[in-house]
Amino acid sequence: MSTATITYRNYAQHLDRSLEAAAKSPQVIRESVHYLSHIVNVKSIDDFMSNKRVLQYALTAFGLSDISYATALVRRLLEGGIDDTSALANRFTDQRYRDFVTAFNFARYGDATTAFDRTQQGTVDRYKRQILEQNVGQQSEGARLALYFQRQAPNLTSPLGLLADVALLKVTQTALSLSPYTSNLSIEAQRDLIANRVNIADFKDPAKLTKFLNRFTALWDLKNPAQGTATTALDYSRTSIGSSLLAAIQKVNSGS
Repeated sequence: MSTATITYRNYAQHLDRSLEAAAKSPQVIRESVHYLSHIVNVKSIDDFMSNKRVLQYALTAFGLSDISYATALVRRLLEGGIDDTSALANRFTDQRYRDFVTAFNFARYGDATTAFDRTQQGTVDRYKRQILEQNVGQQSEGARLALYFQRQAPNLTSPLGLLADVALLKVTQTALSLSPYTSNLSIEAQRDLIANRVNIADFKDPAKLTKFLNRFTALWDLKNPAQGTATTALDYSRTSIGSSLLAAIQKVNSGS
């Protein structure tokens, strides 16, 4: 049995070595070689959508494997690009959608889209990190949550970003000693509750982020003293929020 505190610190302090080990997995090697050999031939959204294995790899790399079945949604995201503020990807508070469309910006770059490093090795590096976090979750779900938060939190610009992601919200509620029942409050009330307790900009400071996550793992271990492997883990491929909550967050985010 591994505590979240010990497991998180071990991986966080030796992240490069941990990622290198994850990269040597036969599955990661096989899927990454296949992806790199085929993505260079993808010249359009149609090409991308028709190669299910390549598309699944890319979505997994950006933490969006749960929408691989929603082909109409994926197509709309890609066709909309990110240049227009009203584009679908920009209407999601969840940063993962914009990150994905930014990397695969066919709307702006056309057939040159997959020539960039971000669609090739950059996506492979993201995939390796996703696999690493999955592996860590087999030892401690709390550590996996911490590593996920470590990766995502520096990109946040508002407390609404925490509310839009189940895993990020779980870390936040635990670290701030907030009851899960606060999720029953209005979006505005939840936003203000978090904003009064944490400065989102602090997550861009590695030292402050580490301090926050150390508090989280310590409190996680207190609440989960007998937890070993992640038998009740959050499904990280399914951290998207429901349509009604998304609509509420978008409304608050736009100030309407």
